[in-house]
Amino acid sequence: MNRLTVLLCLAALFAAGVTPRAAAQTSPARLVVLISVDGLAHYYFDDPKAEMPTIRELAATGARAQMMRASMPSVTWPNHTTLVTGTHPAKHGVIGNNYFSRAKNESVPLIPDPFFNKEEIVKSPTIYDVAKAAGLRTAAIIWPASRGAKTLDWTVPDCFSNSLWQAYGTPKLLAEFKAAGIPYEKQEEWCKTGKGEERDKMYVQMFNHVVRNHRPHVGLLHLVEVDHVEHAKGPQSPEAYAAVKFADDRVREVWDNLKKTFPGKATLIVASDHGFFRYQQSIQPNVLLKKEGLLQLEGTKIAHAKVRALGQGGGCFLYVLDHANREKHIARLTKLFQKVEGIDVVIPPSDFKKYGLADPKRDANMADLMLSAKEGYSFSDTAAGEIIVTPKTDAVKGTHGYNQFQPRMHASFVAWGAGIKPGSTLGTISNTDVAPTMAALLGLEMQDVDGRVLKEILTK
Repeated sequence: MNRLTVLLCLAALFAAGVTPRAAAQTSPARLVVLISVDGLAHYYFDDPKAEMPTIRELAATGARAQMMRASMPSVTWPNHTTLVTGTHPAKHGVIGNNYFSRAKNESVPLIPDPFFNKEEIVKSPTIYDVAKAAGLRTAAIIWPASRGAKTLDWTVPDCFSNSLWQAYGTPKLLAEFKAAGIPYEKQEEWCKTGKGEERDKMYVQMFNHVVRNHRPHVGLLHLVEVDHVEHAKGPQSPEAYAAVKFADDRVREVWDNLKKTFPGKATLIVASDHGFFRYQQSIQPNVLLKKEGLLQLEGTKIAHAKVRALGQGGGCFLYVLDHANREKHIARLTKLFQKVEGIDVVIPPSDFKKYGLADPKRDANMADLMLSAKEGYSFSDTAAGEIIVTPKTDAVKGTHGYNQFQPRMHASFVAWGAGIKPGSTLGTISNTDVAPTMAALLGLEMQDVDGRVLKEILTK
């Protein structure tokens, strides 16, 4: 290569957080796979009612963490982004499943990637950015916050509509799926009708097709059914146990394919994005704000507000829109919500760093105060009526989004295969550790991360 070409290559590597030395040491025959089983709380691993023979076998012949701490709020989009960046939401920028836009005066959804491409919302380099800059091939099947990612060679995004799949899925890959009889055109229908099992089966078919036919070096796969069922029926319900067994079977399909396609060269990591709580009551912060004269309704809609709440499941953002009196509102609301039934912790901006939350003075989309509920309670955005905390119901549902230091909110982590020390165990790790460890398995290095390489489970 001429001198200009070399300089351009080096600049690209440094921009993605890869050292030239690390890139030169990568092995083209290696594959590192991360499967996210959405909502697979760590407590299922030691639960005798949970049938997880595959995941337990991976742990027995590979490595396992007792639990993995999630990022705050412990919801899907921020935590999947943390898994692949090694950074907390304060740094990577995906602060929730949605946020309130002060400029637009409306809630803006990030889930399931309806509006934004990855480059618009993810501010930290991902493992697939780093791998691509090192000349490796990358793949992701419905990975959150990856829509339109230029560094994914083979992908369909985590979007519900067929039109977005057509717009942002790899065109050649969709044609291959059609030829192989993989029913990708069913995506929108199955999302609307709640057919999570059919979706997960299809996603595994897609992933295994990519592994067999395109041999990527980094592969990401998101399985959704466990989370879907736990929301409807609660964690550790009969239906949830069935969903866990179903997910374990899907992991087995991927594992079997890896052993055939990359014998002795594949590493498989099975992780989750968060744990799960049961709840039977809802906290309605906007009702309290209405009673305090901080927002007004026109009909059932919020028309004017000095402060408004936006739920994140078991967490809740409070946005102060009356900026001139921001500090007074924060102090007043902190005292008010500390007295509300079901509130576990009120997090002021001074504590945001401890929880990995973004600074609202630096990120315009970030709230000014955050709430986390106790188990048994979730947040609702409604401002209608006069009830701040709803009565306890007989129906049990499930959710997440709570304070990430709550043990039952911790996620799962298991690793197996090339580069993993068999029989190794860890205590509590952070989900920021996953991406740096994946990079190390590929001979790469991720820089400016919040996590660390899990050297204890790696072979020399």
